[in-house]
Amino acid sequence: MRSRTSPISRPVTIRRAVARDAGRLTRLVRGSGAYAGKYAAAVAGYRVGPDYLEAHRAFVAVGGDEHDNRILGFYSLVLAPPELDLLFVVDGAQGRGIGRLLVAHMRSEARAAGFDRVTVVSHPPAEGFYHRVGAVPTGTVPANPPAVLWDRPAFEFRVPPE
Repeated sequence: MRSRTSPISRPVTIRRAVARDAGRLTRLVRGSGAYAGKYAAAVAGYRVGPDYLEAHRAFVAVGGDEHDNRILGFYSLVLAPPELDLLFVVDGAQGRGIGRLLVAHMRSEARAAGFDRVTVVSHPPAEGFYHRVGAVPTGTVPANPPAVLWDRPAFEFRVPPE
């Protein structure tokens, strides 16, 4: 179990991801400790391109403590069908509420788009996180070799109206 670190004490801002963020987001995905070891191949060639950021509702969390103006994490909400496609937090900022903040923002965006639920297929090491932020398990997505060699837990976020 990962030890909890202190919460971010200075404001974190969530803003829309833009094309100039693409390289940093790609590095964040490829450098994620959650994809070390047997999972490394899944992100080795992964690229978050400007076209992806333009096609989906992608948002970055920036700021907080000594990381002012630094990207601390991001998510991407695909609209058709409603799916949380990507959610990453910089390894050194995990356990400080950034992921929870991004999920709350994603739910707000989903609500604004008229959705009552958003699905997510989780990376196995992130399963506990999704439980903690209120996602409801819906099953398992079987491995799909050669792209994905392991089963993945599936969840949905319920998005009640305000």
